[in-house]
Amino acid sequence: MTATYDAIVYDLDGTLVRLDVDWQEVREEVAAKLRVRNIQVAEDSLWTMFERATLEGFERPVHQTLESFERDGARSATRLPLADELPWDVPVGVCSLNAESACRIALELHGLDGYIDALVGRDTVSTHKPHPEPLLTTVERLGVSPGETLFVGDSESDAQTAERAGTDFQYVSERLS
Repeated sequence: MTATYDAIVYDLDGTLVRLDVDWQEVREEVAAKLRVRNIQVAEDSLWTMFERATLEGFERPVHQTLESFERDGARSATRLPLADELPWDVPVGVCSLNAESACRIALELHGLDGYIDALVGRDTVSTHKPHPEPLLTTVERLGVSPGETLFVGDSESDAQTAERAGTDFQYVSERLS
C-alpha cells in the first residue's frame, strides 16, 4: 500500500501508540482552571475548552496542563500493532494533536524515534488538526508533496486534516484489516 507514496505520515495516539492518559481527569483539571478565570465551560469537550481558552488569551496554562498529562502518559504508553510497519523505505513523519515533547517520549520509549524523519505536535505550529498546517508542515519537512503522501490516523479529525491538506488518508482500522 505505501509503495506508491513518496512519504507516509502517522498520527501518534491511537495509531502508533496509546498514551496512558485519563482524558476525563485532564478535562476536569482544564475546566477548573478555566472556571477560575470566569470562562464558562458547561459540558464542553476538552478541545472546545482549549479553543475557548485560546480565544480568551489563556491558552498557555491550558497547554501546560495538557502537556503535563500527555508527557506522563507517554512514559507508560502502549505500543500499537501499526508501529510494527516501521521502518519504511520512504520518509516517515508523525503529525499529532499531542504535545511534541510527549510524542518524542512515546516514540523513544518504543524505539520508534529512529524511524521518524519529521515530527509535528500540537505546539510545533500555530494551529492544530483538523487545520491543514500541521500536516502540511510535516510533509514539507519530509521534502515531498502532499499529493504523494499518505496520512494514517484513527479519527475523523485526521481524515479532515488529510482532505484539507491534499494528502491521501487511511484509517488505522483499514490498514490493519
